[in-house]
Amino acid sequence: MHTSDTVSTHETPGKSVPRLHVITQTRPGHDPFPSIKAALAAGARLIQVRPEDHYTDREALALAEEITDLCRQQGALSVVNDRVHIAQAVAADGVHLGADDLPVDITRGILGTSAIIGGTARDAMSARVLRRAGATYVGVGPVFPTQTKEGLPDAIGLEGLAAVCAAVDLPVIAISGIDPERARACVEAGAHGVAVVGAISSAPDPYCATRELLAAVGELPTGDRA
Repeated sequence: MHTSDTVSTHETPGKSVPRLHVITQTRPGHDPFPSIKAALAAGARLIQVRPEDHYTDREALALAEEITDLCRQQGALSVVNDRVHIAQAVAADGVHLGADDLPVDITRGILGTSAIIGGTARDAMSARVLRRAGATYVGVGPVFPTQTKEGLPDAIGLEGLAAVCAAVDLPVIAISGIDPERARACVEAGAHGVAVVGAISSAPDPYCATRELLAAVGELPTGDRA
């Protein structure tokens, strides 16, 4: 791991970043709440609110507010995808930023030093840039092909994931096409954890699916079984 990069003075709470990130399914026709409530009940500790583009800011605000409240009730963290102003408005725990969103350092100035700020990377160089800017964690993908999100670049595979993991001393969260077996493989490749959408939102039993994923990444409470 490279630890000599110049970084911001922000202390990234690496060990406080949960290993399983559950992302809302907000495509037209989907109700995100049943699967999110099941995931929280099963022990998920971080929910990422990802409003699709058809959500207006007011709709995204209502969604983020309700999910953030649910997370607080369960002692979980809430992170809003892309929309920094929405995260700020609902006092979410942080944001996840894509390549076309506000830069990490600017977002840090808006949300403060304690905010969780994730950034998206596909290679070691972009991951190091995120680290220097003060990111809390790096979301890496697509690791595997997926049908959940359109327009994604080619999957980087476990080898590409491992290269990013070796490049930065930040928690790396693998995303795209993740199921329990692949989640275990991602952790073995060096990832801190995984982010999922369809593995829980499309599962026949979202509660059990969450438990299986928590077990795969080593986040089930001691003594629990999936």
